[in-house]
Amino acid sequence: MKHALVVGGTGMLSRVSLWLIDNGYHVSIIARNAERMKQLLQETSSESRVTPLLVDYRNNDELKEEINRTIKENGDIDIVVAWIHSIAENALQIIANEISKRKNNWELFHILGSSSNLDEIKKKTAAPTSYVYYQVQLGFKFESTRSRWLTDKEISEGVIEAIRKKKKVLIIGQIEPWENRPN
Repeated sequence: MKHALVVGGTGMLSRVSLWLIDNGYHVSIIARNAERMKQLLQETSSESRVTPLLVDYRNNDELKEEINRTIKENGDIDIVVAWIHSIAENALQIIANEISKRKNNWELFHILGSSSNLDEIKKKTAAPTSYVYYQVQLGFKFESTRSRWLTDKEISEGVIEAIRKKKKVLIIGQIEPWENRPN
C-alpha cells in the first residue's frame, strides 16, 4: 500500500487526507489539534488506514521522531502534502531528510500562501534527486466587485488537481492583481 504524509491534514487539507485514503493510500497526518483529528477519523471510510501524528512541527526532535515512527510502522512515504507555516523554518527540511534516508523517488507537494515568492522558496527548498518537488500557491477569488480568500473545499480541490496532474506549479484562484486581494 502506498503511504502518504499530510502536514496540516485535519484543517484546510482534510479533504485531501480523505481523498488519499479513498484512493488507496495509508495516510499519516501531522496535526496539533486532537479534536480535529478525532473529527477527521469519524469522517473517513477506513480509520485503519490513518496514522495520527499529534505533534507540533515546530519541535524538531519530536517531528523527526514521529516521521521515523510512521515510516517504521507503515512503510516508506511515497507522497508528502505539506502546508507548513513560516514559523517552523526547519520542518520541511527535516521531513525531506528523514524520508530521503530510506526512499528515492517520492513526491513533495508544498502548499504556499498567496504572498509567497515561489522562486525564492524553491531555492531554499532545493530538491535533491530523491524527490520531485511541486508548488501549490493559494490565491484568492474575485467575484463581481469583491474579493475573498479561498474556501477549504477550493483549496483541497486545487491540491487534488495538482496531485492528479503532477503540475510543477499550480496557483489556486488568482494572485494578481495583488491590490485586489481581500483585506
